[in-house]
Order: sequence, then structure tokens, then C-alpha cells
Amino acid sequence: MKDMMLICRDPSIELSPQDRASMPGWVSAWVEEMDSRGIRLQGDLFQPASDARTVRIRNGQVQLANGPYADTREQIGGYNIIDCADLDQAIEVATKHPIARFGAVEVRPFSPQ
Repeated sequence: MKDMMLICRDPSIELSPQDRASMPGWVSAWVEEMDSRGIRLQGDLFQPASDARTVRIRNGQVQLANGPYADTREQIGGYNIIDCADLDQAIEVATKHPIARFGAVEVRPFSPQ
């Protein structure tokens, strides 16, 4: 079962200097574990939400907006595509992601083909 994990950081949650310094190592350890288990198929970080553009076409006209579509406190900072046996395993994988402590990890199954 393939799932998309959307990694969302909540900028209103202050990180301690130790947490900020440790975060790259925590994420690297998570990536290494999931890669070694054959669960993580792909993943990457995004540029800041301020660099996003939202495109819509309404009445044949292109509408372009700066920034992300969603107006939320948490912004998507990256993604991972995972392949798990079931939803329980996907949730277990998401709970191990370090950002879950400082934001949210949305697990969204891909639609069956």
C-alpha cells in the first residue's frame, strides 16, 4: 500500500536550540531507517511556502496567487512516498518522523489504479 506523507512544520512551535541543532540528524536517522526497511520510496524538501504559486483557471482566465493554497499555520515542508503493508504500519512510520513532534505528518493513501 503506497502512501504520501506530507511533512508539515508548525512555525508557531518554538524549537529549543538543542532541538534545532539536532533536527537534521533526527531526520537523517529516520530516512536511513525507513530506507533500510524498504519503506521509503522517495522524499524531498520543498522551498519555503512563500515561494509557492497557486494556479487556477476560472471562466477561461488564469488566476495566479503567490503563496500556498491553504491558509493555515502549518505549511508543507516536504514529502515522502512510503510503501507499507497496511495503514497501521504507515501510521507507525509517520509517528517516528521527527517533525511529528513539532507539526504534523499527514498520511494519505494513493488511490487504487
